[in-house]
Amino acid sequence: MKTLDLLTEKEGPQGFCYPRQFKRVVELGLSDLEPWYLLEGRLLRDTMAGLAERYPQRKLVPFARRQDNDDVACWQVGKDDAVFVIHDFASPGWEQRAQFASFYDWLRRAVEDFIEFDS
Repeated sequence: MKTLDLLTEKEGPQGFCYPRQFKRVVELGLSDLEPWYLLEGRLLRDTMAGLAERYPQRKLVPFARRQDNDDVACWQVGKDDAVFVIHDFASPGWEQRAQFASFYDWLRRAVEDFIEFDS
């Protein structure tokens, strides 16, 4: 089982904890579903800091990035388990590409993206 270098409780925004479904995917080692990959370590922390700088009106916690564009999958503090796909570096107000009700809803789309990417 691969261990990812994720945000600690102190590093994440107040009140944030990783959803159980995400923890389960990490536990299973499903960290790379081309074109998506889970963020960890310095890249995770740098992405979170960059999003906070570019979109200060949102409290985003990134967890995955697409390798073929600037899309980042995130949770937004205060928005329950919803996942937001943010097109990083877009002008504020134009950054949101998609929204999913839950992590598993996003994961289903990520698997579809994998199938399309692999074809």
